[in-house]
Amino acid sequence: MRVTARGADICAKTESTLVAGDPGRGVEATSAATPGLRDCIYGQAVGDALGVPYEFRARGSFACTGMTGHGTHDQPAGTWSDDTSMALAICDSYRELGRIDTDDIRMRFRRWYEEGAYTVDGLFDVGGTCARAIREGRGMAGGRDNGNGSLMRTLPLAFTPATDDEVRAVSAVTHAHPLSCGLCVELVHVARRLMASASPTEAAGEYARLRERPRHEVRSGGFVRDTFEAALWCLLTTSSYEECVLAAVNLGDDTDTTAAVAGGLAGIAYGEATIPVGWLAVLCGRDVIEGCLF
Repeated sequence: MRVTARGADICAKTESTLVAGDPGRGVEATSAATPGLRDCIYGQAVGDALGVPYEFRARGSFACTGMTGHGTHDQPAGTWSDDTSMALAICDSYRELGRIDTDDIRMRFRRWYEEGAYTVDGLFDVGGTCARAIREGRGMAGGRDNGNGSLMRTLPLAFTPATDDEVRAVSAVTHAHPLSCGLCVELVHVARRLMASASPTEAAGEYARLRERPRHEVRSGGFVRDTFEAALWCLLTTSSYEECVLAAVNLGDDTDTTAAVAGGLAGIAYGEATIPVGWLAVLCGRDVIEGCLF
């Protein structure tokens, strides 16, 4: 079964959506989900979509002030990328099984990679480590395999009973190096503290010191530690969802992933209701998102 939006309805603003496991059955967009999960996933998807047009562009060479389209990947406004697709694959696995199952997650990643499942309208942005791991059926554990491809999809695990070892195992489906696995665990811990009503500073714990880092020292490339620290920096130095994700995109370089991770955290911190209505109105693939929530 292919979970994807198609054709003229890609960015349609509908009142009902499709269940991931049953393309013929509609559900209301306000269907029940684990408390905070919708805030997180919509926060991530909107941040991802804001960043897609600017990916790989240097800091200072553009100014993102809102949702726009085309740019780097020539996608319609509101289109999210692999960051959100892979997070939705994890959501859908847990929704169907009620447990963390890395074999099932690997299968869903393969469907995403080979069939375009969990996308708005097919693949257009796939990280090298993810692609290689999916093709070979094993996680990559070399020192050069520490891109942000597992971190970007990890936040849904915060809403499950996943243990630290299970979080590491999900990372290791593609990114098996201890650094990537460990930072995925750290991200889940931050998210869970936000879910428990901690402030961003409290939730960041030992990483709260990032607040003092000058912007010119914040790295925003594809290295997993850079993305983790950049996302936290954006959360710690802003005071709203909108400010957080715009700060993330405007760091440049890996704009969609930095904003996806920062947006997921900010969604938890501030709630879906604080995401600008105009951004949500043009967000593509909402049927895909709704069908994967648990």
